[in-house]
Amino acid sequence: MDQIHTLNFSHVPDRISGLVDLAYNLWWSWHPEARTLFKELNRQAWRECLHNPVKMLRIIPPEYLERAATNEQYLHRYDIIMYLFRRYMGSANGWFHEQYPAREHLTIAYFSAEYGLHHSLPFYAGGLGFLAGDHLKECSDLHVPMVAVGFMYSEGYLHQDIRNDGWQDAIRVTLDRDAAPVTRVKNTAGGQMVVRVPFFDPPITAAVWKVQVGRIPLYLLDTDIEENSPQNRTISSHLYSSDREERLRQEIVLGIGGRKVLQELGVEYSAIHLNEGHPAFALLEGVRERVEKGMSFTEAREQVRGTSVFTTHTSVPAGHDVFPVALMDKYFGQYYPRLGLDREAFLALGAMRDNADFNMTALALRMSGFYNAVSRRHAEVTRGMLCDFRPDRSNCEIPFDVITNGVHLCTWLNPRMRLLFNTTMNPACPHWEQEHDNPELWELIDEIPDRELWETHFWLKAKLINRIREVKRRKWAAWQDTSENLVAEGLMLNPAVLTIGFARRFSTYKRADLIFHDLERIKRILTNRWRPVQIIFAGKAHPADDEGKRILQKIYRFAQQPEFGGRIAFVEDYGEQTAQYLVHGVDVWLNNPLPPMEACGTSGMKAAINGVLNLSIADGWWPEGYNGKNGWIFGEETPDGDRDAADARAIYDLLEKEIIPLYYAAGMDGIPCGWVQMMKESIKSIAPRFSARRMVGEYVHNYYPAMLRNAGYPVPPQ
Repeated sequence: MDQIHTLNFSHVPDRISGLVDLAYNLWWSWHPEARTLFKELNRQAWRECLHNPVKMLRIIPPEYLERAATNEQYLHRYDIIMYLFRRYMGSANGWFHEQYPAREHLTIAYFSAEYGLHHSLPFYAGGLGFLAGDHLKECSDLHVPMVAVGFMYSEGYLHQDIRNDGWQDAIRVTLDRDAAPVTRVKNTAGGQMVVRVPFFDPPITAAVWKVQVGRIPLYLLDTDIEENSPQNRTISSHLYSSDREERLRQEIVLGIGGRKVLQELGVEYSAIHLNEGHPAFALLEGVRERVEKGMSFTEAREQVRGTSVFTTHTSVPAGHDVFPVALMDKYFGQYYPRLGLDREAFLALGAMRDNADFNMTALALRMSGFYNAVSRRHAEVTRGMLCDFRPDRSNCEIPFDVITNGVHLCTWLNPRMRLLFNTTMNPACPHWEQEHDNPELWELIDEIPDRELWETHFWLKAKLINRIREVKRRKWAAWQDTSENLVAEGLMLNPAVLTIGFARRFSTYKRADLIFHDLERIKRILTNRWRPVQIIFAGKAHPADDEGKRILQKIYRFAQQPEFGGRIAFVEDYGEQTAQYLVHGVDVWLNNPLPPMEACGTSGMKAAINGVLNLSIADGWWPEGYNGKNGWIFGEETPDGDRDAADARAIYDLLEKEIIPLYYAAGMDGIPCGWVQMMKESIKSIAPRFSARRMVGEYVHNYYPAMLRNAGYPVPPQ
């Protein structure tokens, strides 16, 4: 039903034509050897295309391809990588098949509003999307049978431009679909598949695209097509519209339309996994399908509940979508009776205590038989919130599970760091990467010579700073920047200085400006003559969040002020590529949201597996990850009085008394051995326990077999 690619790549020589197939499968994004095949064609083209191989193959002059096709050294590497890629894609057995030999009809349908896979596909806003992307990649590696559904956002989330006064502007950039690793799904007539979303009047249709994530197909809905009215074309334009009605329309298209896409494609699946409440209408549609075949609503709901898992990722009330009853009547008035319900019974599915709005989290909880939080702390907070959704049950009786998030090791571990690990791990365990969720293997990290680990880290920090400078150089050369902004955005960063990274969405509860609570004290810390510190900030405020924009502007203006000595930098237009550089290259990862509003926070995990030390408040995943030797924690007890002042003092005290002295306590050889020991502890304590492999394994063992048995498929007990 689908087509490998739509462009003419006839200029690619037959001898290396496999590059086209490789470019359209994101397998290359987590295999550095595969990326090298594209980089070696022309390094400048690779940089200009922002590491996007599809775009690169479109624009690269044919002579570079022809030269590679006759270069024996290049062809040797090409043949090896293509063999590994084809073996990976063609393998019929893997971890999941070993666990569950009776694997027919075991496919899980994974629904998410966003996916963070690669910056060439800007279908993400933050951590929720990257978690979804890592989930798909790990399922691919483990042979977990899965199909995913999402949106083709033609304008992504937000492209950020910082004005001279520090105010964030949103820049409209439309995705060039033909220069991205995404393909049109074809219908039987050879045109692009277009599905009609049921029950919309006037009709809404969506074109279907596919991203191949290793072995996992991800189908994307796109309403920006001629068949739709101008109003309907914008439904899939960008993530998380601030307009309530458009947001509701998005979630109807995602849930009900997404289910329709799988039906049209003939995809058989036995269970559904909802990544947050945005796609929860998919569960209602499952009920409707059964009711129209003769079941009662109660019977249909029990079947759907028994084959559905819901993962919630937020402790912030604003993160739970709610819609006015009037909007629900407008769009679902004709849908109520199709479920065998009257209006009151339907609205009760999304009801909260003392709130008349329709809540998508409440709907997902009532329609799912399995549900989990994403850290132990998050589970405690969420159980309390559930009292509003399930007032008939006491807090302690709600069976809300915990599967703490994890990160995809092969995506977030820097290739240089991986090579260093190989030198130590391979002699003892040549297949350590396939068993990287085994904590015992990571004890070998202690055997890495301190000098080698430190020099690798320092190289990554220099690479981060050089990258920031190069971006500013290009902007300056295009007459798009002032000298004042060059300083504010990192021109004066120094790799020899202790570097703190802070990269978050700029929401008020994230408290990006907390470290500036006492301006005179932080100035002294940053500009200390003998032991200076520098901070790199990055992140975006939601286009409708003016308070978040004001916090961002405040920090940017500090970065412009000479009295801070060029020790503050703000990196513009934060995305997946910048995130890679930051989590690889800073020394300390700062996290200080207002507790208990952090659900998990995976960026600290990504930093930790690369030897970056976490300085984090006791919220989200860090209370599980911190062991007293792998970083620093503060805010474990709620202070009396001014919370911001107390937490800021805790940060200053840790910096002045522990972090800065340890970093600058280098021996005559220039190696801060005490710091390096903490780096090793960070790597070996975090990498196996907070990996996506451990996370996916828990989903498989805890939920998937039970859901499949509820669907009527024999699954042997484990």
